[in-house]
Amino acid sequence: MKSLILIALATVFSTGLYAQDKVKGFVYHDANNNGKKDAKETGIAKVAVSNGVQVTLTDEKGRYELPIGNDNGIFVIKPSGYRIPLNADNLPKFYYLHKPMGSPSTLEFKGVSPTGPLPKSVDFGLLPQKEADDYTALIFGDPQAYTAREMEFFEKGIIAEVAGIKDVAFGLSLGDLVGNDLNLHQPYIKAIKKVGLPWYNLIGNHDMNFDVKVDSLSDETYEANFGPANYAFNYGKVHYIILDDVLYPNPRIGKGYLGGFRKDQLDFVENDLKLVGKDQLIVLAFHIPLEHQNGNVFRPEDRQRLFDLLKDYPNTLSLSAHMHTQSQIFYGKKEGWSQEKPHHEYNAGTTSGDWYSGQLNEQGVPAATMRDGTPKGYAFIHFKGNQYVIDYKVAGKDKSYQIEVFHPKVVGQGKSTRAGIYANFFMGYRTDLVECRIGNGKWEKMSPANAADPAYLAELHPWDTSEELLAGRRPTNATDSPHLWRMSIATDLPIGTHVIEVRATDRYGRTHTQKSIYRIEKAKEL
Repeated sequence: MKSLILIALATVFSTGLYAQDKVKGFVYHDANNNGKKDAKETGIAKVAVSNGVQVTLTDEKGRYELPIGNDNGIFVIKPSGYRIPLNADNLPKFYYLHKPMGSPSTLEFKGVSPTGPLPKSVDFGLLPQKEADDYTALIFGDPQAYTAREMEFFEKGIIAEVAGIKDVAFGLSLGDLVGNDLNLHQPYIKAIKKVGLPWYNLIGNHDMNFDVKVDSLSDETYEANFGPANYAFNYGKVHYIILDDVLYPNPRIGKGYLGGFRKDQLDFVENDLKLVGKDQLIVLAFHIPLEHQNGNVFRPEDRQRLFDLLKDYPNTLSLSAHMHTQSQIFYGKKEGWSQEKPHHEYNAGTTSGDWYSGQLNEQGVPAATMRDGTPKGYAFIHFKGNQYVIDYKVAGKDKSYQIEVFHPKVVGQGKSTRAGIYANFFMGYRTDLVECRIGNGKWEKMSPANAADPAYLAELHPWDTSEELLAGRRPTNATDSPHLWRMSIATDLPIGTHVIEVRATDRYGRTHTQKSIYRIEKAKEL
């Protein structure tokens, strides 16, 4: 008889566990900041909450209700003027994972443990905060440490430089938080904590579970460590949409990965945007850039639907990383963008640079200059209402270092030469104005150069010409730089030292300069 009762109870429990199809709860003002909705704490109306596809607004008492399955992340979309509580590692606690059965037990890296029955009420406490429309966010591309040693390089070369930074609202890493060893997610989290900011993350192709057969399960370990891979939040006049744009396995061939989105992800974007004002700046952040390159890198139909969803929003920006180079990408009508003003995607340089390659620099970490000549570093986005300005900061250098100038150190007076002056303007785009002058001479317009950065080649060649083995990893072969300019070098000046000055005007109307020197000597004949 006892065994029959136990079986009956188990059946009732199992039915309750797996038949739950609605999640309910409150978004409330957590006045005492204890993480619980106390009787006297009031709800907050008109706050968006999502199950990863549907999005709803709380009612006048702060209540919400959404459909739920057996594998959902329920999350609040932070409204402007409020802050999300942080955990001990400065990660925002904006979600509740509902996985009654947990992640598949066959995963190489641990996923989400079984979460048990759905709570009667899944509540999200928020805290009011003064939130200016004029603020700065800190952006990291691809920390991507493959080993504990590389995680040390990340900490020493990047984290130590920004630890305790002031006047920055929050940070965001654009995927590839680690390099395939998902056990390094926790050391990464401990490193990021030292920055001292609320920190948001997104998934990259090296943060995935590779031992799965469907894309919806490729983020199980990421979810366990960071929460939902697709979510949104507001800050000031900006609405952020964070997306997983790595399809794994590649749906075309069943292996590898492809840039793109599942239908449920784009349905989430559609439902989310219905509740976002047209006067807001929409910032989309994902790992793989939207450039589909004939569909071989990013699925074009997914990009097109995303562009269609954004057609009525005049202020937009996309953020990506992945490439370990840096570029400004503009999408116009030829690419399926319907507005007159092109859509700007900033494909950010990375904190790992060229995958921690090269010889040690003065910081004691690999120089890791990227193959387009961009030094490793990080970005600041300065927001003012629904407008923005992006700055790139080279790690270990003064913030004024925005241009690398390369040229011969000495030339023969009056001798013709095919050598030239090259300027790599790290945040540049081919339509930017880049000029050069010698001494107090006339400013001359430099021409975009579709070539490898010779300064990077100078770093690379010693690895192939040295008679002794160099420590570390050989940098990646150079690629043509999209932000390189050139002009001829003058040899018809007096013998002596001459100053080269380069100035570049960026897309925000600001001018950046860099100087260098070279010598003119009496020509030597053979």
